[in-house]
Amino acid sequence: MQRISPPSHHDLLRHLKMACPPLGAFAESHGPCTLTGNDGLEPFDALVRAIVYQQLAGRAADAIYGRLMQLEGGIASSPSALAAAPFDLLRGCGLSASKIAALQGIAQARIDGIIPDSAEAEHLSNEEIVTRLIPLRGIGRWTAEMLLMFSLGRPDVMPVDDFGVREGWRILHDAEKQLRPKELASATACLAPWRSFAAWYLWQAASSKKKKSQDS
Repeated sequence: MQRISPPSHHDLLRHLKMACPPLGAFAESHGPCTLTGNDGLEPFDALVRAIVYQQLAGRAADAIYGRLMQLEGGIASSPSALAAAPFDLLRGCGLSASKIAALQGIAQARIDGIIPDSAEAEHLSNEEIVTRLIPLRGIGRWTAEMLLMFSLGRPDVMPVDDFGVREGWRILHDAEKQLRPKELASATACLAPWRSFAAWYLWQAASSKKKKSQDS
């Protein structure tokens, strides 16, 4: 499958303006998209990080993730070592019991070949990867889509369950309510094959609106 190959800013603007004028106008005023789709993490490592950060504030998650990554022998980066790690060792990093179960579950899933490495993922479609991942404890569709966008560099992902994406669409269309995920999926189908870039701009729209509200 194709990794993100950023279109020129001119080509992306032209596409967005034709498909969704409000989004195209925002993209033009905001400036070039900086989404690269290459966070440098293998899928397994990206999922470990995602689970640690779930439902935690930034500094607390940073501290727990840092302790996990500093465990002797690189346990967190070795599926076999993580799967066999003593509960108390992982608990000492600040992880909850449910997160330990989720981490050891994805470690076993990597051992079993359910979670592909980046080379294996090249031969799988977006939906094939999502279908493999969402049965795993702690991994929902949103987490799988973030993996697709930020680690595997897929250019055509629209995370319609994401609050920021839905809020960005609402703001740009001056709507009273957010679209439901299925409605947003239908409304954004016209943005293919560059929906990942469109989603990035929707995040920026939501973020810009929030910042203006805080400054006023």
